[in-house]
Amino acid sequence: MNFTEFSSRYLIKHGAKIQLSQTDPDEKIWSPPELRHLGERKFDKLRDEIQALQKVLYAQGKHRILIILQAMDTGGKDGCVKHVFSRVDPQGISVKAFKKPTNEELAHDFLWRVHPHVPGNGQIVVFNRSHYEDIISVRVKKLRPDDVWKKRYRHILDFEKMLVDEGTTILKFFLHISPDEQKARLESRLSQPEKHWKLFPEDLQDRVLWNDFMAAYDELLSKTSSTQAPWHVVPANRKWYRNLVVAQIVVDRLRALQMDYPKPTWDPSSIVIE
Repeated sequence: MNFTEFSSRYLIKHGAKIQLSQTDPDEKIWSPPELRHLGERKFDKLRDEIQALQKVLYAQGKHRILIILQAMDTGGKDGCVKHVFSRVDPQGISVKAFKKPTNEELAHDFLWRVHPHVPGNGQIVVFNRSHYEDIISVRVKKLRPDDVWKKRYRHILDFEKMLVDEGTTILKFFLHISPDEQKARLESRLSQPEKHWKLFPEDLQDRVLWNDFMAAYDELLSKTSSTQAPWHVVPANRKWYRNLVVAQIVVDRLRALQMDYPKPTWDPSSIVIE
């Protein structure tokens, strides 16, 4: 199995129309147990490589990496961050979770709360949810008139183009699960008292609107998968496979930067430490 094909297999090309209902969240070609064993061993090596590449990224201080994770509730955003980036030096990565906007945030434009958290040179930043919530949630829950959220496609594309032009590499992942898998994960949270804090009544309300969310994501993924910042739709019913795909794509993009440690401006052989 060629793991490097993940980048192209799950990529939404610019201008392509996506239908999540036609996209398999199980990806059954990876069903045999021996493939899972192979995938898990590969994932372990990828985590080491992400760790090594992040060290060079930080030392070089030239590139900026923004990783955006979107999914339905229980889609695995937290788990993806926890496992894929578990070996990265905490000094070189930060995670920003975008929750319901505060009153102060609502008093500004919708990108006001996002911009301060984009990465600087040598940094990796992961958005757990993102500015895309200001289209998806606003549209499905009818929080603002249609003419408000429809304009935001262009605002986001312009915002991301500006970030890319300024040196940011953007990786966008939609973690795709089925309604049956979401049901199982919600029931698991309900059956474990230590996970009750992760379950909210509105999660169940959103579940009733599943088809509306899927239609909204179909349009959003199709309209905002740009050449410079494309989306990847990752089959996420199986957590180990989700992690493998995301890790491989991250490694592919970091390798493509052809980074190296900065060369010293002095001669190491001339230094004697007494």
